[in-house]
This record gives sequence, C-alpha cells and structure tokens, in this order.
Amino acid sequence: MALLVHLQTVSELRGRGDRIAKVTFRGQSFYSRVLENCEDVADFDETFRWPVASGIDRNEVLEIQIFNYSKVFSNKLIGTFRMVLQKVVEESHVEVTDTLMDDNNAIIQTSLCVEVRYQATDGTAGPWDDGDFLGDESLQEEEKDSQETDGLLPGSRPSCRPPGEKSFRRAGRSVFSAMKLGKTRPHKEESQRPDEPAVLEMEDMDHLALRLGDGLDPDSVSLASVTAVTTNVSNKRSKPDIKMEPSAGRPMDYQVSITVIEARQLVGLNMDPVVCVEVGDDKKYTSMKESTNCPYYNEYFVFDFHVSPDVMFDKIIRISVIHSKNLLRSGTLVGSFKMDVGTVYSQPEHQFHHKWAVLSDPDDISAGLKGYVKCDVAVVGKGDNIKTPHKANETDEDDIEGNLLLPEGVPPERQWARFYVKIYRAEGLPRMNTSLMANVKKAFIGENKDLVDPYVQVFFAGQKGKTSVQKSSYEPLWNEQVVFTDLFPPLCKRMKVQIRDSDKVNDVAIGTHFIDLRKISNDGDRGFLPTLGPAWVNMYGSTRNYTLLDEHQDLNEGLGEGVSFRARLMLGLAVEILDTSNPELTSSTEVQVEQATPISESCTGKMEEFFLFGAFLEASMIDRKNGDKPITFEVTIGNYGNEVDGLSRPRRPRPRKEPGDEEEVDLIQNSSDDEADDGGDLACVSSTPPMRPQITDRNYFHLPYLERKPCIYIKSWWPDQRRRLYNTNIMDHIADKRRALNDVQEMIKTEKPFPERRLRGVLEELSCGCHRFLSLADKDQGHSSRTRLDRERLKSCMRELESMGQQARSLRAQVKRHTVRDKLRLCHNFLQKLRFLADEPQHSIPDVFVWMMSNNKRIAYARVPSQDLLFSLVQEEMGKDCAKVKTLFLKLPGKRGFGSAGWTVQAKLELYLWLGLSKQRKDFLCGLPCGFEEVKAAQGLGLHSFPPISLVYTKKQAFQLRAHMYQARSLFAADSSGLSDPFARVFFINQSQCTEVLNETLCPTWDQMLVFDNLELYGEAHELRDDPPIIVIEIYDQDTMGKADFMGRTFAKPLVKMADEAYCPPRFPPQLEYYQIYRGNATAGDLLAAFELLQIGPTGKADLPPINGPVDMDRGPIMPVPVGIRPVLSKYRVEVLFWGLRDLKRVNLAQVDRPRVDIECAGKGVQSSLIHNYKKNPNFSTLVKWFEVDLPENELLHPPLNIRVVDCRAFGRYTLVGSHAVSSLRRFIYRPPDRSASSWNTTGMATATATPSPGEVVVSMEPEVPVRKLETMVKLDAVRQRAEEEKDRKKKKKKGTSEELEEEEPDESVLDWWSKYFASIDTMREVRSCTVLTEAASASARPEGAREGQGQGKGCEGGEEEEDTGPRPRPGPETPEKRNPKIDELKVYPKELESEFDNFEDWLHTFNLLRGKTGDDEDGSTEEERIVGRFKGSLCVYKVPLPEDVSREAGYDPTYGMFQGIPSNDPINVLVRVYVVRATDLHPADINGKADPYIAIRLGKTDIRDKENYISKQLNPVFGKSFDIEASFPMESMLTVAVYDWDLVGTDDLIGETKIDLENRFYSKHRATCGIARTYSTHGYNIWRDPLKPSQILARLCKEGKVDGPHFGPPGRVKVANRVFTGPSEMEDENGQRKPTDEHVALSALRHWEDIPRVGCRLVPEHVETRPLLNPDKPGIEQVTLAWPGLGPRAFGGGGSSVPRAGRYELRVIVWSTDETVAPCRWLKGQQEDKQDTDEKIVISKKESMFSWDETEYKIPARLTLQIWDADHFSADDFLGAIELDLNRFPRGAKTAKQCTMEMATGEVDVPLVSIFKQKRVKGWWPLLARNENDEFELTGKVEAELHLLTAEEAEKNPVGLARNEPDPLEKPNRPDTAFVWFLNPLKSIKYLICTRYKWLIIKIVLALLALLMLALFLYSMPGYMVKKLLGA
Repeated sequence: MALLVHLQTVSELRGRGDRIAKVTFRGQSFYSRVLENCEDVADFDETFRWPVASGIDRNEVLEIQIFNYSKVFSNKLIGTFRMVLQKVVEESHVEVTDTLMDDNNAIIQTSLCVEVRYQATDGTAGPWDDGDFLGDESLQEEEKDSQETDGLLPGSRPSCRPPGEKSFRRAGRSVFSAMKLGKTRPHKEESQRPDEPAVLEMEDMDHLALRLGDGLDPDSVSLASVTAVTTNVSNKRSKPDIKMEPSAGRPMDYQVSITVIEARQLVGLNMDPVVCVEVGDDKKYTSMKESTNCPYYNEYFVFDFHVSPDVMFDKIIRISVIHSKNLLRSGTLVGSFKMDVGTVYSQPEHQFHHKWAVLSDPDDISAGLKGYVKCDVAVVGKGDNIKTPHKANETDEDDIEGNLLLPEGVPPERQWARFYVKIYRAEGLPRMNTSLMANVKKAFIGENKDLVDPYVQVFFAGQKGKTSVQKSSYEPLWNEQVVFTDLFPPLCKRMKVQIRDSDKVNDVAIGTHFIDLRKISNDGDRGFLPTLGPAWVNMYGSTRNYTLLDEHQDLNEGLGEGVSFRARLMLGLAVEILDTSNPELTSSTEVQVEQATPISESCTGKMEEFFLFGAFLEASMIDRKNGDKPITFEVTIGNYGNEVDGLSRPRRPRPRKEPGDEEEVDLIQNSSDDEADDGGDLACVSSTPPMRPQITDRNYFHLPYLERKPCIYIKSWWPDQRRRLYNTNIMDHIADKRRALNDVQEMIKTEKPFPERRLRGVLEELSCGCHRFLSLADKDQGHSSRTRLDRERLKSCMRELESMGQQARSLRAQVKRHTVRDKLRLCHNFLQKLRFLADEPQHSIPDVFVWMMSNNKRIAYARVPSQDLLFSLVQEEMGKDCAKVKTLFLKLPGKRGFGSAGWTVQAKLELYLWLGLSKQRKDFLCGLPCGFEEVKAAQGLGLHSFPPISLVYTKKQAFQLRAHMYQARSLFAADSSGLSDPFARVFFINQSQCTEVLNETLCPTWDQMLVFDNLELYGEAHELRDDPPIIVIEIYDQDTMGKADFMGRTFAKPLVKMADEAYCPPRFPPQLEYYQIYRGNATAGDLLAAFELLQIGPTGKADLPPINGPVDMDRGPIMPVPVGIRPVLSKYRVEVLFWGLRDLKRVNLAQVDRPRVDIECAGKGVQSSLIHNYKKNPNFSTLVKWFEVDLPENELLHPPLNIRVVDCRAFGRYTLVGSHAVSSLRRFIYRPPDRSASSWNTTGMATATATPSPGEVVVSMEPEVPVRKLETMVKLDAVRQRAEEEKDRKKKKKKGTSEELEEEEPDESVLDWWSKYFASIDTMREVRSCTVLTEAASASARPEGAREGQGQGKGCEGGEEEEDTGPRPRPGPETPEKRNPKIDELKVYPKELESEFDNFEDWLHTFNLLRGKTGDDEDGSTEEERIVGRFKGSLCVYKVPLPEDVSREAGYDPTYGMFQGIPSNDPINVLVRVYVVRATDLHPADINGKADPYIAIRLGKTDIRDKENYISKQLNPVFGKSFDIEASFPMESMLTVAVYDWDLVGTDDLIGETKIDLENRFYSKHRATCGIARTYSTHGYNIWRDPLKPSQILARLCKEGKVDGPHFGPPGRVKVANRVFTGPSEMEDENGQRKPTDEHVALSALRHWEDIPRVGCRLVPEHVETRPLLNPDKPGIEQVTLAWPGLGPRAFGGGGSSVPRAGRYELRVIVWSTDETVAPCRWLKGQQEDKQDTDEKIVISKKESMFSWDETEYKIPARLTLQIWDADHFSADDFLGAIELDLNRFPRGAKTAKQCTMEMATGEVDVPLVSIFKQKRVKGWWPLLARNENDEFELTGKVEAELHLLTAEEAEKNPVGLARNEPDPLEKPNRPDTAFVWFLNPLKSIKYLICTRYKWLIIKIVLALLALLMLALFLYSMPGYMVKKLLGA
C-alpha cells in the first residue's frame, strides 16, 4: 500500500520570491525543491510517495504548506492546505484544486492543484524506507515548525529539470547519502551562521542537494570523512567498505597475570594446600603451606601468549587447590574454579582485583563449596592500560560473599547444570581425501565411497566431547548428544563445535562454529536459559579443493574469516538445572555422549526455492599479477554455483506437496510467468564468461565490459527462515543511525552550532524505528519451524526495543546544549546494544561468495552476508545491499591477506545482487541503473521472468571528471629517512591519473587539477546524477628503485553537473573536503580534495567551465586548483621559539655534531641558528625567529607545519637527522584578548575577615576548627612504635589499664617522612571511596561564600588536592567529613606528574623527531623505535597586524615577540634528588617466579646502580632510597629510573624503566622543582625542604610574572595583584617559642597561585608520583613504581633526608593454662601483602631450600595462630582446635575462663578490639574452635596466654627462650639474709597465714568436724533410744 501525492502548481502567489513546499502525512514530512524567482505561479510538478504498512483511515489528514524560502532567515509561511482522506480511501484517486488558509485560518487567494492516489495492493505491506522516520515528527510535537523546521533549508539549488519531466521521489532519506567509511562528516549546510538553526534532517534530505548560498565562505568546510557525496544520492548504491585488511586471526601479544593471595575455609583437616594456576595448557604452582586451612601465599604468576584474540579469549583460567602435592604424588584435588580469559578481558580495566574464587569439586557436584581463594586476575593486550583500583579497606575485603570472583550480574550462588549439545546431521561436506587415493581404494575394494569420515567434536569450559565417526559420508547422520556438566551461569562465553575428518595419521578440522552463550540466553527477570535450534549452522573455512597441505587450514579451525562454504550442521542445545540433593544424580562432571531423539526434516523449516541474481557492471583495479590470463568471476551460495570444487553436489529438492499446499504449488508453477522450469538450465549460471584484462596503468588492469554487462543467476533450496533475517535487518536499519551520531560528534568537535537539535532528530528516528520494529517483527507467529530460541529472542528483542524507544523519547526531551556529550554516549550504548541483538545465532541461508578466478585457480574473494541481499516487500526488512549496486574490493584469502598483501586491491567490482524466493522474483531487476536491454539464453526467449545472461546498455553519457587534489597531511612514512615521496593516483571507471611526486614530505601540497576526458557512463542521465560511480584515490611513495610503495587509500564521490544545469552557486564550484586515508585497518592521514563530474552536452566541451592554464610555468603542464575551489588565504605570522635539541641518535653511524632546525609551512619557512658543538651545548643561541605565510582563513584547512633537523657536515653537505609534522596548528594560534571583557571572575570568593579596599578579593586562610575523624587515626608504621609505647604507658597510668585506649595526637618528635606518606595514602583511599557520595552532594553542599574553584575535582583520581585551610563547603547529608589531618600530608598521584600538568608544556613544547619507516603490525615496530631525538621549542601563529595594545605593554621586547619573559637557555648546574619509595607487581624475572630487584639511575654520564642493596626474591619491594645527583642542563636532562633483576651468573635483566624530562619540570611555570608543602615548618618531620622560603618564592613569581606584590602587612595578610590572603602570623620554633612570620600567608598565596589573574597557574604540591615501568619486550603497562624526584639549582643545595626502612620486633607468647600443647604458636599468613601501608606486617627472612644463595624476605600479615593438639606417642597427633588472632585488631582476652566464650572468636558479641602494636602486652583467655561434622564451629578448649611485643633492642637486652631463664624475671629485691617479722609481729603473721591463705580451708574443716561430731553423737545415742522405744520405758 502506498499514498502518492502529485503536487502540480500553486497559483495566485503574491510578489516575487523563492518558493518551497512541505507535504506532511502521518508525521512524516517531505520538502519539494526550491523554485527560485517565482512570480504568481509556482510549477512544482513533483510526486511524493508514502509506503504505508497499515490501511489509511478515512479520518486521516494530508497537509501541504507553501513557504517563501529564505537562505538566511526562517522560511515564511504563505498558506496551508489540509485534506481529509475519506474520498481518497473510497475512490483511490482524487484531483483537487483549492485555496490555502493562512495562520489565522482565514482563506487567502492563493490556490494549489494536487493529485492524490492511494495504491492498495494485494494486502502486503509496501516497501518502507529506514529513513521514513524523520526528526519532523518531534518538531511537530513541539510546534516548532516556524522556528526550527522551516529554518532547516539554509540554501538550495535551482531546479535543473525541464518542467515537463516529472521527478518521482520517495519520502525518506536517501539511504547512502554519503559513503560513510570511518568517521562521518557533518554536512556543509551545518557550517552556517551562528543565528541559523542546525540541519536536523539533512541526511534525510540529501536528495534535495541543499546548499548554502553566497553567504557561506567558499573554504568553510567541515572535517569530512571518506565521504564525498555532496549531491543527491538515490537508493541504487550501497556503501563500500574501506577497511581492507582482515583483523580476525592475526596473532597478538597478551599477558595474563594472576596473584594468588590467600585461601580461606578450605574443607578438610590438617591440610598442606598448594594452589595450581592454569591458563590454557600452562600450569604454575604456589609453594606448599603446611597444616592450615587458611594459607597465605601472595604469589604472582605471569603467562605470556602470542595468539589471535579468538584463541586467547577461549583459553580457560583454572585455579585449583591441591592437598599434599609433592614430587612423588600428585596430591588430591580439594576444589577448583574456572573461567575463560574473555570474561576477564570484558571487565572494567580488564581485571578482577582482590576477589574470592569459589572452589567446587568437579568430581562431586553434590558436595557444596570447598573453600575460597582470593586472587587478582588481569589480562593485558598490546597497548592496554591496567590501572590498579584503589584498595578497599580490610573489612570490605573480608566480606567474602560481597567480593566473589564473578562478573557483575552473575548470582553468588551458582547451580550445577547439564548442557546438552545435540548433533543431528550434516550436509555438503567437502571431500577430505585425494581422488588418487580414492581410485586405489576403488581398485582394491571395488566400491566408490564418499571421501570423508566425519565426526563432531564439542569444546566447552576446558572439556571436550565427540560423537561417533560416520564412515565415508558427505551427509552423515548422528542423532547424538554431548552432555557437559558445569556451574550455571558458566563463566565461559563460547562453545566451539567442530566437524572433523577422522584419519589414521592426523584428524583434520573441516569446519568450526562458535556458539556464544550470551546470544542464546537472557539473564533478565523474564529471561531464558541457553537454548538453540534444532537449527542449521553454516560453517566456513578454506576452499573446498583438497590438498595435502592446506595453507588455509587455520580458517577451518575458526581462526580468521572463512573464504568458502564448508558444510552445514544441524544441532540443538538445551540446559537443565540439576537438583544436587537427588541421590540418583551422577555426581561426576565428565563429558558423556548419549543417543538423541531423531527429529523430522521439516522441523527446521519448509524447504523453499531461492533465487540469486547478480550483474557485473564494472571490474577494474585488477592486480597486474593476474593480468596476463583470462579472468572469470564466480558467485556461490552454499555449494550452489560452485563449479570448480563443489564436488558433493547439493540436493535439489522439489517443494514437498503437503496436504494443504497442492493448489499453492500449482499456482506458483503456472501463474508466475509461464516459465519452463524443468530443464535445470535456469538453476545455475554462476560464473561470467572468461575475458582477458586490459591495461589501466602500470599497477592495475580492467575488464572491458563496456555496454555489455554479464549476469549470473543461481537457484538454491534452503529452509524458509526469512523471518529471522528480516528481524535482524530491521534492527540493523535502526542501528545504522551511527553515522548520524558521528555527524553530531563532528559538530561538537568542530564547534558547529546546534548539535543538540541534530541529536534530538536522531533520537526521534531511533524511537520511531523501535516502534516500527514492534509493529513489524511479530509476524508468522504460528510458523511451525519456529524454535524456542526464536520465540524467546523475539520477546526479548521486543521488550528491549520497546524500552529503548521510550528511553530515546525521554532522552530527547533532556538533550540540552550542555548535556549533548552525555546523551551522545548513551545513544552509542543504545546502538551497541542493537548491534548485539541483531546478530542472529541461528543461521538459515549461507553467505554469498564472489571469487575471481584465473586459469581455473581461485585468486581473490569477497564475502557478502546473505541477510544483506535478502528481498522483502517491506522496506525495513530488506537487506541493505539488496537490489543495489555494491562496490566490492576483492582480497586475498587467509593469511595471504595479512599485512601489505592485504592492502593492495586484487579487484574492484561494481556488482548488483538480488536474493529472494523464486516466486517473488518478478522485480529482481528493479534496482539496476535504467537504460538496458536483457539478453537471455535460448530457452528463456519470450519468458518475461527468465533471467538474462547479460545486459546491454543502450544509453550512455559522456562526462569529464575534474579531480582537484589540493593537499594531504599526516601521511605514512615509507622511507628510511622517516619521510616519503608521495604522489596520488586517482582511479575512475577504467581510467587513472597521477599527481606529481613531491619529495621528502609527509604533508604534500599538490595543488593540482587532474582532468579525465571522454568518460563514458552507461545508464540514464538523471540516475547518473544521483548515483555516480565512486572514485578511488591511492597514495604511493615513489622509489628510485623498484615499484612505488602503497601508503593508503580513500574513496570519494563526485559532485555531478548535468549538461542542462548552470555552473553556479550554491552547488558549484565544489568545496574542498577532508577524506580519511586508510592503510589496512589503520588510518594513515587525510586528503584535502574536491571532485566534480561534468556532463558533456550535445555541443561538446564548449559548455564546460573553462580550465585556467598553468600559473607557474616552472611546474610544467600542471594545472592548479581553480580559484573558486582553493581556500581563501590571509597573511599570518609564525613565530618559532628555538630552545634546543636533545638525545639525537647517530645518522649513518656518524654522530650529530652541528645540527640545525628548518621550519616549513605552506612553502615558506625559517632556519634556526647553527649549534656549533652539539656535545658541549645543544641549545640554540638565537631563541626567537619568525616568518610570514599565507594560510587559509578557515583553521581546519591550515596546512601542517614541518620541523626538520639536519646535520651540517663538511663541504656543504647536509644530512637529514629526523623530522616532525605538526598536523594541527590550532593549539598554537594566538588570539588577542578581548579587552572589553573582564579577565577574571571575582564572584564566589570567600568573604573577607577585614574590610577590603575596593576591587580587592580577600581569601581567608585561617585554620579551621579541628574535626574528629570518622575512623581511627592513620595507623603508624613500625618505625614509629617506640614513642607510641611510651605514650601508651603514660596513658595507662592516668586512665587505668582496663579502659580502652583513646585515639590521641601523635608525638611530633617520632613522626617522620613515612608518617606523612602513610597518612596521605590513607586519605587518598578515603577520598576515593567517597568520591561518588561527594559528587552527589556537592551541588547542594556548596555555600555561596565558598572560594571559587574550591572542591572542583576533589577526591577524583589525579584531581586537585584537598585543601586543609580556608573556608570549606559544609558536608552534605551523605558527604563524609574531610577530617583535619593530625599529620601533615603530601599529595599521592596515582599516575605520572606529567599527565596531571599537561607534560609541563605550558610554554616549552617537546617535538619527537622521527626517522625510519612507519611500523606495521606484523613487524611490531612502534613509533618509540623511530624516535631519533627531540626538538624543544614552541610556536605562535597569529594574523598580522596585531592590535597595537599588545606591543605597547610594559616591558615588551620585540626580539622575543610573543615569547615574553622566557628564561635564559644558558647551561645551568642543578642538584637532583630522587626518592624511590617502592615498586609493585614487578614482572617475574627468575625461574622461581620471583625477582631480585634493585634500582639503577641514569642521568647524563652519571650511572648509579644500587646493586649491593638488591632485595631477594621479591616482586613488591620497598626500597626507601634517596639518590643525589649533580647535573648540568641542558646536556643532562633526561633522568632514567630503572629496576633490574640481580643475577649471580650472567648479566642482570631489565625489568622496566621510566624516563623523566627534568628540564621541562625545571623551567615549567608550574614550578615542579620542589613541591609546595601544605604547611611551613622549620623543624620536625615536616621541615621545609625547598631551598627558598615561601616568601622568597612568592616574590620571585611576582617579579617574573610582572605582578604587583607581594605586599605584606598588617601581620597575617599579604596582597598579590588584587588578591588579599590572610593566615596565621606566628610560628613555633624548635623550643616551642612563638615568633612572628610572613611565611604562612606567603604559602597560602602560593597554594592559590592559580587564582592570580593573567599569570596564575597551579603550582606542583609536595607529592609522590606513580610511574609505570615499561619494558620494550613486553606489551602494555606491567608494573608500577613510586618515585619522587626533586631538583633545584646546585648553588642552593637541597633539604630532605633519606627514606627509612621498617624496624624489627620480637613477639613473646606465654601459654599459662594449656596442657599437652604441641607447637603452641605458629605464624600463619592470611592477609594481602600490600596492606602494608596501614597494617603492620611481619617480615620473615629464610632460605627457601638448602641450595638457595641467600635468604628470601616474606611479608606476611601479623597473625598469630594458637592450636591445641592431642599428643599421641605412637599414632599421629590429633588436631583439637585453634584460634587465629590478627595482631592489628584482635579481641581482648577474657579475664577468667568462665567469661571466655565461643562468641568472642566468631564476632557474634561486641568485644573491645586491641592492637599488640599499641598495647605492647596483653594477657587473657581465648577460646579454641574446630569444625564439627556439620561444618559448624564448636568450642574445643580455652587457652590462657600472654602476648608481649618488644623492639629488637629490648629483646636483645633481655633474651628468653629454650635453655634460658624464665620469661621476664623481675629484678631480685634487696632483702636481708634473715627476717624477724614473725617474731616481732606474730599476730599479723598468723592472720596472714590463716586468714588470707587458709581461710576457706579452715571453715571447711570446722564444718566437716561439726558434721562428724553430730554423726558420732547420733550413732552413740541411737541404740539407747531404740531400746527405750521398744520396751516402752
């Protein structure tokens, strides 16, 4: 169904003007062309068509609006015509002439004549176009027609068609308005005046070819990509792919690093665990830890690989714990954990950090978890950056359940599941044996068998299973299922299914298919388990002809893009979650193979006959190697069409007649077109007739097809699963909005106006596209062959697209100018998700292959996905290349296509393709360029639908192409000099031309016009205007010997001018545009050019625009780019600061001695002064020089600036040392300041404490009230514990021992540099962990009075450091308070200082000089290896003349130009002090997986190697070293800090090194010499280190910056410029005396120097920086060291001290009340190593074996384990229980055994926690626990123990232990030999003896005696009483 509107005329118009019409139906608007200079009648004569999927309702309205068109202002509405479509629906054709209505709904005189048709076809939906959903609907919603939509047409072209010719158009975008091949360019319309709205629907209106008029600068151009379409493009061409080289399959460097930290809760008793780490086939083991269930390892393993990404990401990482492994026995597996490398690589930063892997037993799936292993896992590829995340605090990491080693979204408790991979049958297998062998077998056996013995092998999660072998079968039938048992969801993403050929010698892969489990499952709330099929999957690989050694065998293994169809396999997949409590369940996870239930053939869909048609319109650019023999092209789909090696012929089933289908089949056969379909000749004409190529130029040939275009057609039979492909195509169409997003990105990048409007339009299209999917996708619901995955995927896709559409609609409303970037990122996420959803896991029709064949050998190929060619009646469902002319570039197969071979084009084809059902094939020629006659085979004559074997074009047009080649930039360096001799070769159809060769440049300006005459193009003229062929431009490097080297390629489309068009604005002349040049998959520069294709009319070339002759006769017959096209130039001055040259390498084995720098830009340039002796002084004597040059006014068109360094040698010879091209001058352009605007902002400053004078801004720096910390104070390291002990004792005396210690102010006398360092680390962590909360509350928390800039970037990594003085924002409700540090801190940068301060290039820039060829991927050379030196200097580019006030400023020195105030570059002596704190995660360098690192420092000729102090067997060494070096700038300016591995024998290995440019730091305005401390102090640990005091530094900065100040006074105030800083005015000296000083306020001013107007910049604070250590042999960042360099002039000396190391302690444990204790005290390890900074660590030194050369240092957390055992004399001792105490935080012991409970150890009751490092001595009772049979803790004993910590000195004075005195004997009292106390005071002695010691005993004895007496009396008197009673006496 479709609605057609033919707008004929509009009459009775007033006045004269340009008219445009807008026609709207169902919210989709369409514009007519602009009619210029119309008077009273506008003759539009245009037809618009709306395909409609649902019937038109009678009440729907058609709206036509007529506007007066304006190029500058908004279009003015003349009138509107609205028409209800009731009569149109009834009669299907209506002609109307009616008047228009104005804005007020009043009738006006103007009338229009319109014809409306409604085409209702057979009920199927009409063809829709992706672009039908324009941004107009959104604009109508907001009623912004007059404001935005009508302003969308800033320019137009006059109509060039004769009035009588109807121009028939479709509404919607022209699909390929520009061949976007990489970045996309914004249209030229978008570079418009700021007051004009941006173009919202430009892509949708390209066919209007709208242009800006005269108001636009001729050189105003946007940075284009490889696009060239500036005119109208219809739907008959699809875009080619510019990236030639296949990226898949190429090996790359990868490194997997795994740190095993510890294990917990291992199941078992008295274990000796070892952890095995396995990646792929490589295994490594940790050391064995004896008798522990929670071992601590902290061992680091590195695995290096050089494989392709597919192989790498499928490798399995397995972490297993083994019990009792030794040389004789392999040990028993406790449990294992596995995941694939791809899962790790897909994580943020490609790593899991400090996560717990859950161990399970693969042999017993009902056993539950077997423990946890804590580890770090990281995967680094070449060029990846690994950032170590900030460490969480210990309590977070002890939360095992919250830190499991699982990707986000995976539930912590995974269940066991069975994966059933069902293998049914295969078809179309190639032969896997030679026919020679087959003949031998036939002679012996007597029967001819199929030459393949296939079986299927399935790989999943490190396991593999295989089916049985089916002997001698091209169509094997298995009906088997391979069953895997694994945890669900699995951590392995892909399953590999491979058909293999069984062979006695070596099994060979036939084909491989990967099943991505993410695409066949959904983990959402309404998700589904993995399911697949039963469905056919297609397998691709090498060509089908069998050879003994197949060079493309890797393709059959799944590595790289398959180049031929191999087979198809029917399989299914199902998952069943297991109930592990079921006793009948098999508990093993071994792979099982079972029989599967056979399925019917029809379950995968009804077999349908498909028809593929192709027409070869052009075959050019055929590589000259293939030019000597006839060439033919073959097209195959599956095995159909494969005449050469498709030896197993595919079956050709007739459509089966099912009971209800008989009539339908007859209808198809008879009604179609009376075609005879019985001979089989129609089935296949798959190759073109052989033709000998003709020469195009020295590199390429072409086939002379001329007007006769050969065709191919193939009939094939496949299951009808088109619905799957249709849905994929709809999503692909929606996801194709990426090009529009790239437009938005370019608009933002090039600062074009209104990118937000463009983005709104894209979002509107996105939401409409999603809505359209919902209405189209849910068809064929009752299809019998729909699998469960089809149904579930459809539901899932519909849910996703529905929510995506709603989100896009709501996002559209939120798009504002300041949020464009964020919303753009979200849009990219949408499209990425769509691409993922669109990938259909169940195949149906195989891909189409196009092969170029010569001499019956396959040479080169192209592969086209079948879904892109599939025809549908609904436009969105149609493949993007169906019925379109596609440009294909054929490439070499397999590995031959890698590298330079892959960059050369083997052939370029213009190929038309159509694929669909045979019964739909009546329109298969509809997309071909018009003007042809069909030539059919003999049996097809007279049959309309019989396909032609060739097409003869009767119409041809003559054209002239003008290629305006202006310049290129950033080209590939193809010569060893680091430069190239580039020329461009332009190919169009069968012709090619070259530009001139420009020698030794990477940025050539050719300024040349190439004219191609007598071009013959076949087809209708108007279509050629819309669809011109593409132009291919190749850049080459001219070599004196051998052939030219290929440097890159790009494509363009010309702007077409027909003979009846005028060559005038706005379309002509064309504008220069940038085209991205590609070399393989990498970008290789940009080309600035313009192309126009001019039709030669009947009168010949006389009507063409004249060609101006050569301007410069020196260049010979070279025509320059015409004046209207070349950019408009202005005069600029380029000032160059020549500072010096550094690190120049030898040239041709000779040292550089007398270098000079040549600067060149646009043909002009300047030379530096000569350096007479490079060794003595590599700086230039003349600093500033300048030259004037004509540059384009448009900055985007500025040519590059070339820097070349030459060495002046004897006899006037010059040798090129190296060169550098500055591709963009934008950052060096100087723009005079706008004097009318205020140069700084004074709002938001803190209010003054004193009344300021007018114009002053006061910054208060008074110290704030101390805030108590939220947590305990920063824990001090072991160095500071001695003083802590003294204070603890004093405090105990005051407060009593029972009271818990309060946090207190640390004693300054014992603090040192480590105190500052650890306090800073702690602060950095706290700030990082609460960054999110701070950001959330910052908007509401900042009071008006807060200082400007305060808090910006605080807490962010590498952000500005947190201030501790001055007013602060009050913390918000969720903002953690920033504690007032009791210890002064320094800034810890988690990266290099250079990255924080823009490489210190504030005025002095460093340009790397390059030499040698640019490296390609295969040789692995990088730009680093090409660097031969560095040029230091700067540039300043500005228009001349400058404003006078710039040169009139005070102190302006004309010799320095714009570089005023730069320091002298004379040599200067400096003192450099480097502090190396520690290194982390070093790369292992020894066989044992460790390293023996030491520091090496190089600066100039000074080489310090601290070899004696190497740290044995340590990957995380703490060096704590400082080094002082005297150096002289500029000769010695590059500091290298390296870490080497010490080796006893042989040379030491480099682990990694980092380089620091000290000169840039020294001269930087950021003052990176010695950091500015937070506070000023003259004594103590925080002593001021800088040789200059703060007041001196401030005075120097003010003098250098010509700033008024500093003015000190009154006390506590300083004024700098118009800023007043206040602060403390007194300071304490060493004796505690307070003295007046100005240093505090001076320091305050320094710390806020960036607030000073004009000269202010951030000064480097006192800091420690983190630098990566790089090793040239290893990829990426592998290890990190912390270094802290400081430097200053040697005359000043330097302060500071070396960094101290940790101290030594002795812990004494006394067990008082435990019997039969065996090994009562044992150190265990159970914390991560790098908690050293806040927790105390124990360092143990011991020899690893009797053969060890020296001791190894182990850092282990301070944890004490007390175990109780049952000592047996004969059998092994029995373990009873244990307790582990973390000596940093452990529960205080109970006073009595009764108070000691199990809950103390389990943490169920609140017990005061103490630290042995603070208490020093602790005594008490602790419970001993063990696990019972139910794996629950039970109390197995109590122990009374005393812990005592002593320093090494104290322990040495008072030794204890075996054969020593009892622990801690008291000094003997001075007693007399005899004592008389008992004699002098007997009562006291008796009282003491009796009452105190025997009181209770005496009482018990007395009571017992009384009881005995009573008993005796009873026994004595009882007989007498009894007698009396008896006798009655």
